[in-house]
Parts: sequence; structure tokens; C-alpha cells
Amino acid sequence: MKKRVSLVILIIGLIACLATCGCSSASTSSSASSPSVSASQAGLEKGDYEVDVTTDSSMFHLNETSDGKGTLTVSDEGMTVHITLVSKKIVNLYAGTAEQAEADEAGWIQPTTDTVTYDDGSTKEVYGFDVPVPVLDEPFDVAILGAKGNWYDHKVTVSSPVSK
Repeated sequence: MKKRVSLVILIIGLIACLATCGCSSASTSSSASSPSVSASQAGLEKGDYEVDVTTDSSMFHLNETSDGKGTLTVSDEGMTVHITLVSKKIVNLYAGTAEQAEADEAGWIQPTTDTVTYDDGSTKEVYGFDVPVPVLDEPFDVAILGAKGNWYDHKVTVSSPVSK
């Protein structure tokens, strides 16, 4: 009798667990936000678009002169977004995680030197990067290499393309 009660409790627990997991994934997929899309799914033709770019960190963010915008380029090879950062303290980026970056130096994204002009008229040279965009409207992994030689994991989201 005890074995049957234990089995019934175990089955009820498993059913509850599965129901909870199912509900949580269903609510995620039916959220009010737009589902992630590729360039072709979004109907984007080859060309340049102004996009919103957000990151998960105040330490890794776009230069204030860009107002949170980047330039998305759609080509036969896929999508890339050019982002302009605030300084030259982030020396490389990687499309993926920090662990992957350490093992794939050939995949490191090299910086460009961008000149920004601030509201007061002053200018500054900072680094920019052309980052591959695997999907719109959904966070993706980007690892950054700081000037001190450490890799850090971050998430970047590219959304709201408007033709330039």
C-alpha cells in the first residue's frame, strides 16, 4: 500500500512539474513582444537600415552621440550592425560567448576607428565594430575583450529597422 501511495505522489509531482514547464514555455512563446526574425522573414532587402541597439550592460554600450542607434547592413552574406562605442577600452568583440572567443582568435571582430562629434562641438576617436546579427528582436551573445585582456559575456538586441 505504501508503495502505491508513493508511486501516486511521484506521478502527481511529475505531472505538476510538466504542467509548470509547459505553461512557462507557452507563456514565453505567446508573449506580446515580436517573435525573433531573420532579414528575409522581416522582408528586409539588401541595403542599410537604422536600427535600435541595446545591450545588457552600462559598461558595454553605444556612444551617446548615436542615440542608441546602429547601422544594419543586409547583404547576401547575412546581417551586420555597425556600433560605435564610447572609447577604445574594448579592443575586440566576438559573436558568441567569452569561452568560445578564447578558443577562436581567428573569429575576433577587429575594431574600426570612428570619430564622434559631441553636442559641444568636440570630437573624439573611439572604436566601432561590425557585429554579425543572427536574428532581429531577440538578444544574442557577444563577448567583449577589455584593454586588460579579460573576456566578458554580454547580450545585444537589434530591432526596429528603418531604411536609410
